[in-house]
Amino acid sequence: MEILRHVKKERPDIPVVMMTAYGTINQAVEALKEGALDYVVKPFNVDELKIIVAQGLEKKRLKQENIHLKKALREKYSFKNIVGKSNKMREIFSLVEKVADIDSTVLITGESGTGKEMAARAIHSLSRRHEKRFVSINCGAVPEGLIESELFGHMKGSFTGALANKAGMFEVAEGGTIFLDEIGEMPPASQVKLLRTLQDKRVRRVGGTEEITVDARIIAASNQDLNKGIEEGKFREDLFYRLNVISFEMPPLRKKKEDMPLLVSHFLKKYCDKMGRKIKRIAPEVINIFESYSWPGNVRELENIIERIVAIEERGIITKESLPEGLFSSRKKHETDYLFEPGFNLSSHLDEISKNYIQHARKAAGGNLKETASLLGISYRTLRYLVDKYSLKSS
Repeated sequence: MEILRHVKKERPDIPVVMMTAYGTINQAVEALKEGALDYVVKPFNVDELKIIVAQGLEKKRLKQENIHLKKALREKYSFKNIVGKSNKMREIFSLVEKVADIDSTVLITGESGTGKEMAARAIHSLSRRHEKRFVSINCGAVPEGLIESELFGHMKGSFTGALANKAGMFEVAEGGTIFLDEIGEMPPASQVKLLRTLQDKRVRRVGGTEEITVDARIIAASNQDLNKGIEEGKFREDLFYRLNVISFEMPPLRKKKEDMPLLVSHFLKKYCDKMGRKIKRIAPEVINIFESYSWPGNVRELENIIERIVAIEERGIITKESLPEGLFSSRKKHETDYLFEPGFNLSSHLDEISKNYIQHARKAAGGNLKETASLLGISYRTLRYLVDKYSLKSS
């Protein structure tokens, strides 16, 4: 028993089988409590002993595999996936580490494509909740009539199509983290229920009568100005203060151009490894073009472009010709060096800028309008209106 206790203290990963000719039930119970895998009394069957040893080895293998997978998962959503060396990014890294292991709500703001969800996942992966689930829901992508069902769950028969009881995201994220993306798009009625959940730590399923206690840390994100939403009556002020306990902004790519070479190198390695390609060099003119572009889709747009380049480039070097045709050709149109010339019209100029941004974002999103709207930081409905206005349906 002393050897068992010593082994489990020094090497808890080693399975231990106890064997004796003088066993009692009390000794067996004590051995199992001290961490023994099994307790064998002589005389024993050799085949049975082989099975016990095999089970012990398999248990150890599975445990080691589980540790390896958890480590890989933590690395995947650690700072290795949030690239940057600028002062602003260093500040964010420091803040993420400080707030990871507390349960206060976090509000992450910033333009679409700046990496708000990656920051939320980093907070989760560094927290004591990392072994539990990280559940993400885009509040702007769920139809208004279904948002409460998604968040809080529903009971069978509570509405048309509710064919069975369903747990909501808060229940699914029990013990972990729930990420509420685009919180500014949440309907007012749902905001009231979310506020109540934040206050009471309880949810009630749609159509249900019982309240269910939930324990999930809340991280919210928005690419909208929530203060403006409060002024316009679209977002509850009391909910804002509940969410805005700890807040920070993910900077747009155009405001951290010093991170550009590092980001390009990171995405290049990622997609070269993924596709089995070799890119030996990037022409300096490409970095110059990247740094002079305004990046309306931010880091997500950059990643999409690098992925496209790696997929189609066969020369082993990235040059100006490797870039998507026309993507950067109109960047001078966003500058002011030719403004106020005879015939200048502000409305037409702004329309032209809007059209260019929509077309560029659409290319970066591979033609997907919902992704395009996300890149531009506008709603899908607004994008549809602008597409019709500028007759861009076939472009």
